Amino acid sequence: MKLTHSRAVALMILITLMWSIAGVVTRHLESARSFEVTFWRSFFTAVSLLVILPVFRGRAVFSVIRNGGLAFWLSGVCWSIMFTAFMVALTMTTVANVLVTMALSPFITALLARIFTGYRIPPRTWIAIALAGAGIAWMYGGQMDLASNLGGTLVALMVPLASAANWTVVQHSRAHGKNIDLVPAVLLGAVISSLATLPLAFPFAATPHDMALLGLLGLVQLAIPCVLSVMCAGVLKAPEVALLALLEVIFGILLAWFGAGEVPGASVLTGGALVIGALVVNELIGWRQRT
Repeated sequence: MKLTHSRAVALMILITLMWSIAGVVTRHLESARSFEVTFWRSFFTAVSLLVILPVFRGRAVFSVIRNGGLAFWLSGVCWSIMFTAFMVALTMTTVANVLVTMALSPFITALLARIFTGYRIPPRTWIAIALAGAGIAWMYGGQMDLASNLGGTLVALMVPLASAANWTVVQHSRAHGKNIDLVPAVLLGAVISSLATLPLAFPFAATPHDMALLGLLGLVQLAIPCVLSVMCAGVLKAPEVALLALLEVIFGILLAWFGAGEVPGASVLTGGALVIGALVVNELIGWRQRT
């Protein structure tokens, strides 16, 4: 399928909706918890990609994994951290807390790029980072069970940190004339995540109902949108992808609200709006300056 710009935007909106179902689906699990949830989602993601990738990319895709260099393996490790931390965080705190924390990814990426690649952060981004930090402080300053929410947030924070590290590895690799194939790296990340969490997942407690839901997450929430997002990235500009990806936060909070009765507190809504608003304004100004 030849993707036009409008089709890519529509597809990216669908992708964010697929990404956003993780929170509400997790809230309907019966017995599976913590690392078992992570193991089964990563396992089903790996199995799904083992079927999908040869169809989309041909059997040669497996040679990419066999011949992948250090940067490719580092990218896979980053993906595995994202997969693991995201699901564990969802079992520790609210969906809104996890998703808003993940929205910090562009800011953390800018900071890491400044440290490791010498990227000059424009003043608008520094202001946006300060506003986002204030939003996060406001979110957790207004919650009663601070210890529980803080623990889940610290785990969730590993997701944007790993995402920023992944971006830095990819950019460094491309600067030296080597492109990392991101989709096989996702498969590698799913395999590493499932192997790492398997010993921690015992004893298994998942019911058949849980297995069906976790299989749904592996296929529909991660494997399929991962492949489709790479297609969109070839058509859309980076700021467009960053802005559209924010829909995951909105969709995720709304689905958890209406689908699982997880009502976000006023401080979460206010602080989250400050974080998202800072990111939107930063990306829009940057986009206008580039065009």
